[in-house]
Amino acid sequence: MSGRLLVEARGLTKTYRARKGVPPFRAVDGIDFELGRGEVFGFLGPNGAGKSSTMRMLGAISPVSTGTLRVLGMDPAHEGPEIRSRIGVVPQDDCLDRELTVRENLFVYGRYFGLAKNVIRDRIVGLLAFAQLEEKADAQVETLSGGMRRRLTIARSLINEPEILLLDEPTTGLDPQARHVLWDRLYRLKRDGVTLIITTHYMDEAEQLCDRLAVMDAGRIVAEGSPRELIDAHVTREVLELRFQPDVHAEVAERLRAAELGERIEVLPDRVVVYADDGEVALVAVHEMSLSPITALVRRATLEDVFLKLTGRSLVD
Repeated sequence: MSGRLLVEARGLTKTYRARKGVPPFRAVDGIDFELGRGEVFGFLGPNGAGKSSTMRMLGAISPVSTGTLRVLGMDPAHEGPEIRSRIGVVPQDDCLDRELTVRENLFVYGRYFGLAKNVIRDRIVGLLAFAQLEEKADAQVETLSGGMRRRLTIARSLINEPEILLLDEPTTGLDPQARHVLWDRLYRLKRDGVTLIITTHYMDEAEQLCDRLAVMDAGRIVAEGSPRELIDAHVTREVLELRFQPDVHAEVAERLRAAELGERIEVLPDRVVVYADDGEVALVAVHEMSLSPITALVRRATLEDVFLKLTGRSLVD
């Protein structure tokens, strides 16, 4: 393994073979990326962008079609079992045995890795504390809330003390409070030196958790960098959102473009978005054009703005 790099991908592709009535499909189309020890790296993109296919290749459970991939210095095609023994996986679906207790789920999973019973029992104590599930240790999984099940799934993925943790959309379907509790658990893992690779639909999650991001669309990486770098490179410092009657949005946008107001103007179903370095100055100019929006909001640019510029779609399908 070269230096601190844990993952190296070059020209990585994943093509699914033709099936009855379905032509061949290239889900991942020649991507390059590197991941260093202790980083939190995120794949951001809509459904179908290639995020999950990439994660399955990283987890050594789906073969690479073409290109090269090294995980922990090893080739998944020939050293898959050893890679899987040193990583943890948090899938989109919990895949917990709901008829077993919290403790039993952790114990059974530990046995999959061939760990001794006494080692598993010792680790379960720490994992229950980490997941804030000590009081639920002997409760059936069926009785847990969605947030508790996700915390248990993360705890289960740590039973083998992995060097890399793959998390595929870890907070989908959770309420805001449960999401923030999970974020706190992930911060703790990073602090403890675990390398995290995350896929997500959520901009705020990516911005909060990730040191670096790869924005994927149609199987390709269309931008890469830290959240701040992506925002600085692709959008203005501020954004002005204007709401008029929906039937005049297109007309208003044309007037704003003709006046060269802002670097870019976009029409969304419910508003006109003006990208400008100074949103307040842009708003004053709007009023000087005798335009009277129903509402006007000046805010800082976000990763959502980056995504809309690069792909033209909302992240949440």
